[in-house]
Amino acid sequence: MSLCRNGPTIWASLAFALLLVLGALIAVPALAQAEPEREAATAVVGVSPDTWRQVRGGEVDANFRDSRFDSNYNLVNASGESWRQLRNRWVSPFGLIAIGGMIVVIALFYLIIGRNALSEPRTGRKLLRWPLVVRSIHWTVATLFIVLALSGLNLLYGKFVFRSLFGDAVWGAMISASKIAHNYLGPLFGILLVVLLARVLKHNWPKRHDLEWFKQGGGMVGKGHPDAGFANGGEKAWFWLLATAGLVVVASGFVLDFPNVGQSRDTMQWANIIHAVGALGLTAVALGHIYIGTIGSEGSLEGMTTGYVDETWAKDHHNLWYEEVKDQAVPEDQLTADKAASGDGSETASRPG
Repeated sequence: MSLCRNGPTIWASLAFALLLVLGALIAVPALAQAEPEREAATAVVGVSPDTWRQVRGGEVDANFRDSRFDSNYNLVNASGESWRQLRNRWVSPFGLIAIGGMIVVIALFYLIIGRNALSEPRTGRKLLRWPLVVRSIHWTVATLFIVLALSGLNLLYGKFVFRSLFGDAVWGAMISASKIAHNYLGPLFGILLVVLLARVLKHNWPKRHDLEWFKQGGGMVGKGHPDAGFANGGEKAWFWLLATAGLVVVASGFVLDFPNVGQSRDTMQWANIIHAVGALGLTAVALGHIYIGTIGSEGSLEGMTTGYVDETWAKDHHNLWYEEVKDQAVPEDQLTADKAASGDGSETASRPG
């Protein structure tokens, strides 16, 4: 009778003991995976300093090969440590110096020199500078560039800032979102960048007067503004930087985005370094481009928002182009009326050459 009364207690105790045993069996491999030393000891029995010296020395056999199919790497890949040191000691500081330095230079330039105002009052007559299709591609590429820059900076520096501020959960979500955005928007950016470069290539071939533009610092040195065609020397420099370093960044990004093509681990490491250095440098220069095209120069932003610029702006910044198209200037009132009549806001003036 007492056995029956104590039966539930005995069975509960046995069940609890069984759960403890199962929990211990599950916890051991989990703990081994969580701790690198215990994982190594579990994966390679009898690990000793001599074993690691043998592995690092390149004495490979079936026990020390990488687990990937047809791999030529040792269990310890010395090039991975070289990549890590290069990334942490050189690439990351370079990015902070380049981007931070550019921000400081722009701030000092604005405080000391100020905004580049128009030399004369506006005439109220407009010239078509950028058609709708170019503006659409430009703003799409610009938006993608900003998203990729911010997500890339988060991947590189985010853990030093946001992890301590918001904790692991928020920081982990930010890193995951940054990685997804970077991986999927990167190829789209690359394709549209090529389209944009091809569309404006005809305006960016170097000319002799571009050298004088650089000698005068775009008009900051000497008297008067240097000659400039549709694109001045600075705009052409930005174009060719995108057409060279920008496309290298895009190409290295494709290597990183599609590792299943068959490239080696060393190739991926070099692609990562090239991608990071190029992207950080372009981000720094892009800050200057954004500043000049917005608050740094009066009237510049209008060309890429409305498509039109005032005659005064054209004469100040692109006098050679102005002489070519000045007979196509349209009064602002007429332009507004034409757009209202068309109903779709499309350009009605002649397109730039």
